[in-house]
Amino acid sequence: MAESMRGLKRTCLCAELTTEHIGQTVTVMGWVQKSRNKGGIVFVDLRDRSGIIQLIFEESNIGSEGFEKAAKLRSEFVVAVTGEVTKRSGAVNENLATGEIEVVARDIRILSESETPPFPIEENSKTKDDLRLKYRYLDLRRPDLQRNLILRSKVAMEVREFLSEEGFLEIETPMLIKSTPEGARDYIVPSRVHPGSFYALPQSPQLLKQLLMCSGFDRYFQIARCFRDEDLRADRQPEFTQIDMELSFADMDDVIDVNERLLKKIFKLVDVDISLPIPRMSWQEAMDRFGSDRPDTRFGMELKDVTEIVKDCGFGVFTGAVENGGSVRGINAKGQGAMPRKKIDKLVDFAKDFGAKGLAYLCVNEDGTYKSSFAKFMTEEELSKLVAAMDGEPGDLLLFAADKNKVVWDVLGNLRLELARQMELLDKNVYNFLWVTDFPLLEYNEDLGRYQATHHPFTMPLEEDLPYLESEPGRVRSQAYDIVLNGTELGGGSIRIHQNDVQERIFKALGFAEEDAKEQFGFLLNAFQYGVPPHAGLAYGLDRVIMLMAKADSIREVIAFPKVKDASCLMTEAPSAVDAGQLAELGIEVTEQEENGQEEG
Repeated sequence: MAESMRGLKRTCLCAELTTEHIGQTVTVMGWVQKSRNKGGIVFVDLRDRSGIIQLIFEESNIGSEGFEKAAKLRSEFVVAVTGEVTKRSGAVNENLATGEIEVVARDIRILSESETPPFPIEENSKTKDDLRLKYRYLDLRRPDLQRNLILRSKVAMEVREFLSEEGFLEIETPMLIKSTPEGARDYIVPSRVHPGSFYALPQSPQLLKQLLMCSGFDRYFQIARCFRDEDLRADRQPEFTQIDMELSFADMDDVIDVNERLLKKIFKLVDVDISLPIPRMSWQEAMDRFGSDRPDTRFGMELKDVTEIVKDCGFGVFTGAVENGGSVRGINAKGQGAMPRKKIDKLVDFAKDFGAKGLAYLCVNEDGTYKSSFAKFMTEEELSKLVAAMDGEPGDLLLFAADKNKVVWDVLGNLRLELARQMELLDKNVYNFLWVTDFPLLEYNEDLGRYQATHHPFTMPLEEDLPYLESEPGRVRSQAYDIVLNGTELGGGSIRIHQNDVQERIFKALGFAEEDAKEQFGFLLNAFQYGVPPHAGLAYGLDRVIMLMAKADSIREVIAFPKVKDASCLMTEAPSAVDAGQLAELGIEVTEQEENGQEEG
C-alpha cells in the first residue's frame, strides 16, 4: 500500500551526491532500477533524472519493518529513502558518477508500487519502437532519452538568452490562421461559430513574422510549433518546433553572422567548438560536387562530370544521355574494386529507386586491367582517359550514372551516402557545417504544368537575375540560404521581397492571377502598401538540431511524445473518431472511403 511523503523533503537528486557528502544524512526519492536481496542485506539502485545511487538496507540500521519493506522492492517502485552517505563498502563502480559512495538507509517509504514493466528501463534499449512508443511514459524514464530532453531544454534556454542579448523580441504568433497554398498540406480546423469555414494550423509563422517587420519590431524570434500534413521520415514529424527569427534592415551577411554565433554558443553544450566563419557553397557547386543541396562533407567521394570525355565514345547509354541534353557523372569508391558482383547488383537496384535506368561500373584491378559493365564498348584510350578523370587507381570501384542532370544528381548523391554508410565513413563525432546559397528561385512542376517556388513565393531573387524572370524563370537564382550539418538541413531562410512590383512579377511567374494572389495573401499585400522595411529571416528545425547534437538516429529520440509514420500516436491512439454531436455542431459529415480513395455513395 502506497505511503505518504508528508513530512519528508528531498534534499538532493541521486547523482548530485559525491564523496564530499560522506557523513551527511540525506533524503533521496526516485524509482528502483534494480534490487538485489542477499539475505541479511538488500542492495537497491535508485534512479532519478540525474542518475543512480546505490542504497544499502540492513535490519540493524533500518529496523525489521523497514527491512521488510526493502525486501519487497521491485523494478519501478517509487520510494523515498533517508540515510547516511558513506564510502562504498564494495568495489568502486566506474560506470556510475556516484560509484565511490552509497547511502546506508535509516528510513524508507514506498510511495508507489509498480507492475512489471513491458520492457526494461535501460539505456540503448533493443525493444521495438512500437512497444516503446505505446508506453512512452516508461520509455522516457530511460537515461539516454532523459539526457536528450534535458539537452533540448538547455538549448532552448541558450537560444532565448542569446537572441535577447542580440536585441530580438520573443513574440508569439497565432496557431489558428488562414490556409494558404504553395507548400505542404495544411492541417485544417473547422470553425463552430463560422459554419463551413476553416482555420489552418501554421506550417510556419512566415507571413506573420513578415507582418511584424512591417509593424516596426525590427528583430523578432519565437520557438514556434508548426504543423505539416505530409509523409514522415526519420527527421520529420507532423508537428515540430522551429527556432524562428526575422530581422529588418538586414542582408544575408547580417543573418549569417548572428546565426553562426548562435550555433557556436549552443553547440558548446555538447563540447563542439565551431570554427567561424562557416564555409559557404553555391547550390550549383553543391549539386555538381555532391549531388545534393545538403551535402555531407565529412568524406570525399565527390561527383565527377565526365560528359566531355564520353560524349563520342562507343557506349550508347553514355552518348544517348548526352544527346538528350543530360550528363554523365561518376563517383570513385576508393578501395572497393574487389566488391562482389552481387553487392554491385544491389547498388544498381538502389540506384533504380532514385530514378536510374541502370548503373554503369568499372573496377580497376590491382594489375591495371578492368572489370566493367561497359568497357567492351570503349577503346583503351577512352577508358584510360575516363579512369584518369575519376582519379582511379588499382583497387577502386568507379560508378557512373547517365541521364538528365536532376536524375544523375539524385542517383549519385544518394549512392554516395549509401556507400559511405557501408564503408563506415560517417563519423558522428565530426561536425561539418556548411552554408548553401543561391538556390534556384523557381522549379517546374510537371504535374501542375507550372513553376513553383523552391522555398516560398516571398523570397527575393538575385538582382542580377531579375531580367530573366519572364523569359527564363528557371534560370533565376534566389537570395536564399540553408545551414547544413553532416548532410542534414538544420534550417533555411532568405532575403524577403519588399517591393510590390517584384512581388507581382513573382506571382505572375507562379501562375497566380491578381485576384487569386489578393484572395490568398491579401492581408500581407495590403500591409506592404504602408511602408515595409527590407527584411530577412531564418528558421531552424529544433528537433533536427537536437538530434544531431545528441547523436540520435531519429528525431523521435529527442521529442517527448512523437508520432509514428502514419502520423498517429500509439500511446494516446490519436487521431480518433469524435462524438457525433461534436460533428453535428460543426456541420461536418464523415463519409467512408474505399482503399482507392473514392468516396462510397
